[in-house]
Amino acid sequence: MKLKYKIIIHVVFWLYIFNQAAFPYYINKSDSFLVPDLIIHMLTGMLAFYVFYFSFKYLFQLNNKFISILIGLALAGLILAGRISMEYSFWRYLVHYDITKLKVGREWIFDDIRLIIIFFIYSLLIRLAINWYENQKLQADFINQKQVSELALLRSQVNPHFFFNTLNNIYSLVYQKSDDAPEAVMKLSSIMRYMLYDATTDKVLLEKEIEYLKSFIELEKLRLRNKEFVSLDINGSAEGLTIAPMLLIPFVENAFKHASRTVPAPGIIVRLDIRPIEIKFEVKNFIRKNQQAPTDQQGGIGLSNIRRRLELLYPQKYSLDIKPDGDVFCVKLIIRT
Repeated sequence: MKLKYKIIIHVVFWLYIFNQAAFPYYINKSDSFLVPDLIIHMLTGMLAFYVFYFSFKYLFQLNNKFISILIGLALAGLILAGRISMEYSFWRYLVHYDITKLKVGREWIFDDIRLIIIFFIYSLLIRLAINWYENQKLQADFINQKQVSELALLRSQVNPHFFFNTLNNIYSLVYQKSDDAPEAVMKLSSIMRYMLYDATTDKVLLEKEIEYLKSFIELEKLRLRNKEFVSLDINGSAEGLTIAPMLLIPFVENAFKHASRTVPAPGIIVRLDIRPIEIKFEVKNFIRKNQQAPTDQQGGIGLSNIRRRLELLYPQKYSLDIKPDGDVFCVKLIIRT
């Protein structure tokens, strides 16, 4: 908790104490001892309150509760002695009250003990309330930092095979002096720029994610003889919409890894439907014969990692359905904007 808020809490508390102490005099306004009585009440109250308030930090740290209680009782005894001494000196030497009436008797002592217990309870409650708030804040900051670190880790776990395969394909194009080589280098450069700079933020424009998706597919096509093997269909306007970076690519990467190359084109179908209230993303690919359908532990950065990112970034605002449907593996992601 910031210092200014702690100061506000203490100021409000002492205004409350002042009001409580002055209440008996609201009816009898002619009482001549109103001001000095309030002064000594506030001073002795602050003595008890802040001795306990600043001692709790150390008393709570002691492992032996019995010793903590003994030290607390010793503090209470010192406060009682200090309070009586302050009150006696105040009335005798500053107010010059009739010395014959200043007798430290049982009633005086028990009244001070009662007030010390009251200020002990007040200080304990305020200290516990501030500690609880600070612990909650620390816990929230820790969870937030953990989520940020976890998201950074998940985002960084992109399959390196894509880069090696792409570089090999570009090398082949250069070796063959293909006209497609410069464009392939530019697309790879665009992807790397997106991953290194744009994808470091929590959200990116959906338009950039789509361009990244298109470049990724075009580079993967370099390894395919049939350029019509992948179907990409985008509907709706992405203008002004944002999305978590690199959220869609792993599903497409997974499709390229497990798709059967022996089926008629298209063997991979990617569809993105954009609406003002939701983004619907579907990926389908034919599974190779005698191959088990990919699971959450297979493909790309792992579909389980994608689920975790979705839970962190879109809690209760997404649905993800992953299942095989005959010879076709289907992924359907809906994100509510």
